[in-house]
Amino acid sequence: VTFLGTGTSMGVPVAGGFGHTSNDPRDFRYRCSVWVRTEKISILIDIGPEFRLQTLRSGIKNIDLLLITHEHNDHVAGLDDLRPFNYQQNQTIPAYTTQTCIDSIRHRFHYMFDPGKVPGSVDIDLQRMDSPITLADVRISPLPAKHGELDILGYRINDFSYLTDVSEVPVSTQLLMKGSKVAVLSGLRWGPQHPTHMTIPESVEVAKQIGAPQTYLVHMSSYVVHQETENRLPRGVNLAYDELTITV
Repeated sequence: VTFLGTGTSMGVPVAGGFGHTSNDPRDFRYRCSVWVRTEKISILIDIGPEFRLQTLRSGIKNIDLLLITHEHNDHVAGLDDLRPFNYQQNQTIPAYTTQTCIDSIRHRFHYMFDPGKVPGSVDIDLQRMDSPITLADVRISPLPAKHGELDILGYRINDFSYLTDVSEVPVSTQLLMKGSKVAVLSGLRWGPQHPTHMTIPESVEVAKQIGAPQTYLVHMSSYVVHQETENRLPRGVNLAYDELTITV
């Protein structure tokens, strides 16, 4: 698993250089996305505005499957940059998400789906995920959660569970995540509480309930300083950072 981006919807540092700045490269954060590779399949979770740069930085050459958590811009804005992957792979890329996200993408990126779409447009097959699927050597289960009032999905891929942009993780979803070797949760900031995102203390409490041996936090704002935060986190919970690669 490679963390392609670990920052909030604004990225870190934010446009204009507002907010906290740092010289630690771990405090430079593209928008949230991860790349999961097994022996047989290459999976991308979310495709934000820095997707092109993330592929160049990480060396992504093939995408067999796209999983999208929800329709907010920082999770879908890079869809158009799938075109070279379509050209190179010469195939449609399947993409799984919620129905509301499918509707939003079809509206916002209508030129990809209209009957008379321009030749060479992105070629993806949007599918709703309601239940687990098995592809190649992975079993993928949807992890329903709340992002404020919005219903979103995280994903469990074998023993790796990924859930970002959450304000609430239902007990039923926590149970689906139990047994994971690595869990990922979002932790916007230390405080105060936010209406659509869990704070770091809230995410630590959810991590305890899930009980994975290792939990990583993503979607941190510019006011979360990597080393200072690492010093305060309990054993088994760490901040992820861009380009961190782990083996599950």
